[in-house]
Amino acid sequence: MSQVMNSDILIIGGGLGGCAAAMAAAKAGKRVILTEETDWIGGQVTSQAVPPDEHRWIEQFGCTRTYRAFRDKVRDYYKRNFPLTPEATANPRLNPGNAIVSRLCVEPRVALAVLNEMMAPYVHSGAVTILLNRKPVAAQTDGNRVVSVTVRHTPDGEEQILHAPYVLDATECGDLLPLAGIEYVTGAESKAETGEPSALEGDAEPDDIQSFTVVFAMDYREGEDHTIAKPDEYEFWLTYQAPFMKDRLLSWATSSFSPFKSYSLFKTGEPGIFPLWDYRRSTDKSNFVPGTFDSDITLVNWPQNDYWLGSIIDVDETERERQIKRAKNLSRSLLYWLQTEAPRPDGGKGYPGLRLRKDVLGTEDGMAKAPYIRESRRIRAEFTVLEQHVSPAARGRDDAEKFVDSVGVGCYRIDLHPTTGGREGCYVPVSPFQIPLGSLIPVRVDNLLPACKNIGVTHLTNGCYRLHPVEWNIGEAAGYLAAYCLDNGLTPREVRNTEPHLRDFQARLVRAGVELDWPVISPV
Repeated sequence: MSQVMNSDILIIGGGLGGCAAAMAAAKAGKRVILTEETDWIGGQVTSQAVPPDEHRWIEQFGCTRTYRAFRDKVRDYYKRNFPLTPEATANPRLNPGNAIVSRLCVEPRVALAVLNEMMAPYVHSGAVTILLNRKPVAAQTDGNRVVSVTVRHTPDGEEQILHAPYVLDATECGDLLPLAGIEYVTGAESKAETGEPSALEGDAEPDDIQSFTVVFAMDYREGEDHTIAKPDEYEFWLTYQAPFMKDRLLSWATSSFSPFKSYSLFKTGEPGIFPLWDYRRSTDKSNFVPGTFDSDITLVNWPQNDYWLGSIIDVDETERERQIKRAKNLSRSLLYWLQTEAPRPDGGKGYPGLRLRKDVLGTEDGMAKAPYIRESRRIRAEFTVLEQHVSPAARGRDDAEKFVDSVGVGCYRIDLHPTTGGREGCYVPVSPFQIPLGSLIPVRVDNLLPACKNIGVTHLTNGCYRLHPVEWNIGEAAGYLAAYCLDNGLTPREVRNTEPHLRDFQARLVRAGVELDWPVISPV
């Protein structure tokens, strides 16, 4: 017999959006159950091993107060627990990895420790109950309401039925949407449907979804040999070249829209060569007292291990596992190629001193606990954000659309990686944008809210709304919204469409440290 549990707010998915939602709801006095499919909360920044992708103003503005607290606590964690150099200790903007991609490139285990610290007051008080290793498998509905969600404990198969007046889908792929029969969209819309300049000509392609990546961590011990066994499918990946690529996937070639001539592993000093080692480096040993780390540690989420030969959305579990296995084979093949065949500047081949760091990701195979998901199922929302709401080129002006129902802000380019439809992707500059409340409200269902990248965006605008600070803001807004609705006997739709309630809710967000608009700044 399944165990039954009750709460005020049920959050399925323990990534950044789920954690932010749980803390917001608990601060608002609600009892929360938060489930997570892996044994690590944190999603992108922990189990998926992707350090924060952020905008250039992140140190001053453009995120919520609690996301800024997370960033501050990461730096404090290093300063409290690691022997840093005096320069690193004194640096208020310490970047542990000194990475190219992020102003706060952090090791996944540190991000996990900080998130657990931030959640601790609510967990210890009983306001938040975290259920790890729980996968949603069913949902019960009654008309326009979700009544309960059934989750399965993956180690032993035991099931629990979870009830709450409000349910938040913070899963990485929008997994509650099909389980609860909620209207949603996948893949690429057509230009005829959305009017977006960069959308598809002709029909929409629901199966044309951005690539996902299985990330791994490695360090480098020159003079040693840590070459792994030749991976399954290595010969396939060694010769694979998509029609849109300038060279094989396992090469130093860049995309057609890259500003760089080529990639390299380490810095070469040659202009136009991008050093991938520095790209997502999570530990720069020069930040630490000599002898603390024998090597830098870098997280490999590179163009060479983007996987687009199959989808894990709206397929059965067997097919999903098959595609994840192939993506892991690609990541292992990249490591093996780097160790044995990657061209070196000195004319040689391979870097056998590259060592897979299984401990960094807490797995036996050295791969991240979960694949990095760029594109989710997306609710059919009261309002859908389009390219022409955020792109200066599409708008003919430098600012993004102003939304009277803003519940937060974000900024990142429309950055589409290669897709399962065989397209290279695209890169479209955007202006700093707002998150409209209408994008968090399903067209029909009254008590389910998206709290991750499953909001009302398109294939294109997902590319700029999917990053860490925006996901956190979406989750935080969803948590506060569910609590506000419970306090006032309202539906989210009523909050949005009744001006006094909307203004009151937005005032609550502002008091909680959620920025609703940007100062006047230039586009990126």
